[in-house]
Amino acid sequence: MKYTEVERANTEDSLVLAIINQKGGVGKTTTAINLSAVLGDCGKKTLLIDCDPQGNSTSGFGIDKAHVEQCIYDVMLGGVPVTDIIKETTVLSTFIAPATIQLTGAELDLVSVPNREKVLKHAIEPIRNDFDYILIDCPPSLGLLTINALTAADKLLIPIQCEYYALEGLSKLLDTMSLVKKRMNPDLEIFGVVMTMYDKRTSLSKQVVSEVENYFGETVFKTKIPRTVKLSEAPGYGVPITQYNSFGKGAQAYRNLAKEVINRG
Repeated sequence: MKYTEVERANTEDSLVLAIINQKGGVGKTTTAINLSAVLGDCGKKTLLIDCDPQGNSTSGFGIDKAHVEQCIYDVMLGGVPVTDIIKETTVLSTFIAPATIQLTGAELDLVSVPNREKVLKHAIEPIRNDFDYILIDCPPSLGLLTINALTAADKLLIPIQCEYYALEGLSKLLDTMSLVKKRMNPDLEIFGVVMTMYDKRTSLSKQVVSEVENYFGETVFKTKIPRTVKLSEAPGYGVPITQYNSFGKGAQAYRNLAKEVINRG
């Protein structure tokens, strides 16, 4: 089914969220895949844009990157309309703009492009109002791909793992956000912070949550994503957690997170 054949849930303005943390292994892509899937399950027409050269969001939805003829690289640097690359997923109302290994060269190729920080923003402008939510899975770095995501986004969703040094490096991310806000996207704000890999049995998880809540205040979501093997296994089967282990605690956590996201707007 083409995305144009699916109606939006409402007529309010769409929300573009960049899911970002320059540290790897914090549950960023897991959150991108599963949050977009649950938003679709909730009847919200959702597009996930894979801006990570690793393409894990793409493969996490069961798309064979070797058979993807055009990806987000072709949109940003080849002039291909984003409408030409959007693919349906296994979840009704959830679609994806895939990434392939080709995106690895985007950082260098963007350097010589005029207004290089706004390429993604301009690319998605024609389809913004076709979706209720557009999520951008950012790479674990603060290069030009991430700058493009920050410029295109309305707000940021930051996953933080419940481990030692959880806040390490976040000051650089916040500095980058402030710079983009000052120069290119004055309305950019933090939409929410989600704690991932949470283990309620350990004092460490509780301590990290407390530190993050002290730092970010009310932007921290009440929902915490648990550490569970099923969440790690699901991408290997090319489906979100709600289809791999629908009644497990990981699936329920992302359902709860999606409700919070919808309630925040």
